[in-house]
Amino acid sequence: MTARQGIVLLAEDNEGDAFLTRECFKKAGHPIVLHHVTDGEECLAFLRKEGTYATAPTPDLILLDINMPKMNGHQVMDRVLADQRLCHLTVVVLTTSSNEDDINQMLCRRCNSYVVKPMDLDDFQKAINGLCDYWFCLPGLVPPPR
Repeated sequence: MTARQGIVLLAEDNEGDAFLTRECFKKAGHPIVLHHVTDGEECLAFLRKEGTYATAPTPDLILLDINMPKMNGHQVMDRVLADQRLCHLTVVVLTTSSNEDDINQMLCRRCNSYVVKPMDLDDFQKAINGLCDYWFCLPGLVPPPR
């Protein structure tokens, strides 16, 4: 099975988690270009190609943390859904919250998947490997338009 290069936008305010995610993508061995933003406002600016993000690529996959400053993941999802230019994008919530209300709210907002960040490094690597395999290697999976 041949992987195609994927563009991933990681919306994560914790620099340690962002570093770990970046390293796990490298170890996963899939051709991924990872972009990183640190809050919800920056995430929307990237997606809307505003300001310093005017030439930003359209991501194939958005990894969205719930607990971010300025605008949390719930608010980002609301705005993504309300924007006809963005509502087709693939959003996977990647967060530490296993709160049932958070899960249900994000699923009601039509996130494509909800992944609770594993605390164990090996399990985190397996989660990233699984995301890569599912979103970038499945035969017949059609990527969103860029």
